[in-house]
Amino acid sequence: MNNLLNKRRTGVLLHITSLPGTYKQGDFGQEAYNFVNFLHDAGVTVWQTLPLGMPHADGSPYQCLSAHAGNPALIDIEYLVKHEWLKPSEHCEACQGTLAFNKTCLIEKALKGFLASASQSDNDDYAQFCQDKAFWLDDFALFMALRNVFNQQSWRLWPEPFKERHTTALCEARVRLASHIEQYKFEQYIFFRQWMALKHYANDHNVLLFGDIPIFVSYDSADVWANRKVFKLNKTGEMSVVAGVPPDYFSETGQRWGNPHYDWKYLTQTGFLWWIERMETQLEQFDILRIDHFRGLEAAWEIPENEATAQNGCWIKAPGKALLNAIKAKLGAIPLVAEDLGIITDDVVALRDDFNLPGMKILQFAFGSGSNNPYLPIHYEKNCVVYTGTHDNDTTLGWTHAINDYERNHAQDYLGHPSIPLHSALIQSALGSVANLAIIPMQDILELDTESRMNIPGTMVDNWKWRFQWNQLSHDKATHFAHLVTLYDRH
Repeated sequence: MNNLLNKRRTGVLLHITSLPGTYKQGDFGQEAYNFVNFLHDAGVTVWQTLPLGMPHADGSPYQCLSAHAGNPALIDIEYLVKHEWLKPSEHCEACQGTLAFNKTCLIEKALKGFLASASQSDNDDYAQFCQDKAFWLDDFALFMALRNVFNQQSWRLWPEPFKERHTTALCEARVRLASHIEQYKFEQYIFFRQWMALKHYANDHNVLLFGDIPIFVSYDSADVWANRKVFKLNKTGEMSVVAGVPPDYFSETGQRWGNPHYDWKYLTQTGFLWWIERMETQLEQFDILRIDHFRGLEAAWEIPENEATAQNGCWIKAPGKALLNAIKAKLGAIPLVAEDLGIITDDVVALRDDFNLPGMKILQFAFGSGSNNPYLPIHYEKNCVVYTGTHDNDTTLGWTHAINDYERNHAQDYLGHPSIPLHSALIQSALGSVANLAIIPMQDILELDTESRMNIPGTMVDNWKWRFQWNQLSHDKATHFAHLVTLYDRH
């Protein structure tokens, strides 16, 4: 276990898009710094976000256009004005749109300002960034430029020379689309520059940043287009099997994610280089990392591509131990958390424990069954992370309204807090448990109901949109939460 995870801490789960702010979603602007100040004042030392990648049209941060690139919609526009690369008068009505890339026109104008007036130091910094990130940035920027040329279609529908990455076609495209390629590189430079400034501020205020790595990547991504051998694809680049999970707590028909599976034989032969580079990118951005769907490193659910649901699939073994050993040999003892929810076998537990990784405990899963339920706090050990709920759960207040009487009576009997509301008792139970890290979603601190839920697994609309406002965080709520952090020795 990495030392960062070997002490009692409190964390808050809040995605960047859920921050308040002027634009249609939260970003790296002043409100992000205000949130760090709130965490610091409350004695909270961990801020957990969702993945920061570039989502597709559905907005899901778990289905992105790149495993490395950041989402330019998170860029703080005022930062560009402050550096005098963008004039306030250059804002336009289109910049306030609802699309994921609603800031593109402003960043394009900022690039012109940067090229015209940036200091030598900034120019050198930009050039160094492009050089350091070339192993993914060059293909990504070309991918995005071509995607724009071909009307945002998936790369599998592109003309053959570009789909198959013919050298002549790509060289010609790099010349013809040079200005667009530069734009995508500049966006990434600004994204990483702003995020790293925020990370530095958070760390200076004793707040660690906790990131999330989706185990799979989107089929329509720069990664799959540029690294087809890494994935299980046929000779024409099509998938015959897709990723997902079988029926479980979240869905009666399972979840058909549609991601490509890894060609683990090829990855093994290459020393897992693609995965190691991916981990390096994430470790630069975060202090702690969670591997989403960790059980997929032991065995992954393969669904025939032509199946509409995830019910008819099978488990296929993965070389998780060899992968984690390769990562450890290259990068050392990484502060990793294993998202070990769902169908967990003895082999998955053994893989997690072999590397001494903390798993996850969800209090909303604890009640309504017997005393051997692994999510009951009596079964916790220090090396785990406890949540009241995650981004995939209802808010805890919403959960208390939805459970049946048996579950409610069990929870009240177990928690033993008859004088406080059940949702408050769950927060206190999480913070008071032996788990080294207790994470509370911001919705639960604000005591919000189901309408503030972040995501409903298996659905494609109206997710990832929730935002909080500071007027929801009363002085009493902030003071009480800070009191609990101290009361349970998590400050």
